[in-house]
Amino acid sequence: MNAPEKLLTFLRRHVIDQGMHIPSAFRVVDRGVLERFMGEHGFAAIVSQTDNGLLATHVPLLLEQEGDDCRLLGHMARANPHWRYFDDRQEAMVIFQGPHGYVSPSWYATAPAVPTWNYAVAHVYGRPRVIEDRSRLRALLEQLVARYESSMPAPWSAARLPPEYLEHMTDAIVAFSISVDRIEGKFKLGQNRSREDREGVIAGLTNEGGNDGLALATLARQLLRT
Repeated sequence: MNAPEKLLTFLRRHVIDQGMHIPSAFRVVDRGVLERFMGEHGFAAIVSQTDNGLLATHVPLLLEQEGDDCRLLGHMARANPHWRYFDDRQEAMVIFQGPHGYVSPSWYATAPAVPTWNYAVAHVYGRPRVIEDRSRLRALLEQLVARYESSMPAPWSAARLPPEYLEHMTDAIVAFSISVDRIEGKFKLGQNRSREDREGVIAGLTNEGGNDGLALATLARQLLRT
């Protein structure tokens, strides 16, 4: 066994198989909750083991479900060597990150306490493969554009592009699919603390403002209600 193979075996045994550390209070197992979270925070990091070590690429992804099968769809630049490791055999990890932020102990009703960082993440494990069908690539691009243009006052469409330009841009990317084998969800939002402490954090994040703080407060409020 050569060095890269030994490293991959080690990672599979000690990192990939074990997954991230999730105390029971923060573990999310509801598949519907996790899929909604992934849909709302679709910009993710794909991490693969390569011949030269770990490689990560950040891309927007779509979640597609067909019966019991679930997959992630996306594309990256053809110039990026990452896609060459998408052989439908080697496992990759995809990290979806939601809102996160600093939590001050002054927001708690309980003392003494120390600062912490609250956040929500989902880790997806699966086997990526390249999509060779050009028509599927075009369909994927249309889906991605529709997903993010739908809220625009005047949604943009690729139909506005000159055909030659569109072909040139399409040639420069590679589409891929990642089968979803398992998902780990961790929402660290103070579930291990009293209701008064959690309400204090929500109030503190709301008063602090900012997009992440408000989004984190909203997520913590939803979790507290359920």
